[in-house]
Amino acid sequence: MKINRHLISVSKTAKYVTAGILNGKTEAVWFLLHGYGQLAENFIKKFEPLFSDRNFIVAPEALNKFYIKGFSGKVGATWMTTEDRENEISDYINYLEKIYSGVIPQSLNSNLKINLLGFSQGTHTASRWILNSKNKFDNLILWGGSLTRNNELSGKLGKIKNAGLYFVFGKQDQFIDEKSIEIEKKRLEKLGLNYKLILFDGKHEIDVNALSELIDLIKNNKK
Repeated sequence: MKINRHLISVSKTAKYVTAGILNGKTEAVWFLLHGYGQLAENFIKKFEPLFSDRNFIVAPEALNKFYIKGFSGKVGATWMTTEDRENEISDYINYLEKIYSGVIPQSLNSNLKINLLGFSQGTHTASRWILNSKNKFDNLILWGGSLTRNNELSGKLGKIKNAGLYFVFGKQDQFIDEKSIEIEKKRLEKLGLNYKLILFDGKHEIDVNALSELIDLIKNNKK
């Protein structure tokens, strides 16, 4: 008997958290995409240096949740797995686009700086979002991870080049060593991408001092 595979689209309740109030005083919106096994409400708390009336912060939570260990206890979320990969990517891009259009009024859009930060697994998520988005982004920050692979960049590099590009790595990152960083730098050079690199003394984590350095770099960048 033949087994047939079918796909069906269903509605799903998703969660995102915010910090601050979006109004006429707001200068920048920060979208923060968490890493594997994290949750948005915990992740956003790591960005206290951004908490001011000048910033509105949005942390979407990945659509797929699971128990970190065993069958109960701490819960985490993941943006995707290798199973049904293309549909997973399409689903989270549509989800993120809906958040963007829902939280940023068109009347304020042109006056705001839109910053997109992805951490760890969220770096590829952020890369794919900006590459496939209909919305504007002024800066792309990839923290503890790399730009998505070259075949996904084909024909869309202009969207990256039009934004300020930043990479942040901990020198003791347990997942990314110095050799991996050098390989990524050479890849970016071949792609013709200009970027700024921040290295800090720390592991695979959001470091407050590195975050403050990043905020200053973006503030002083004319692009």
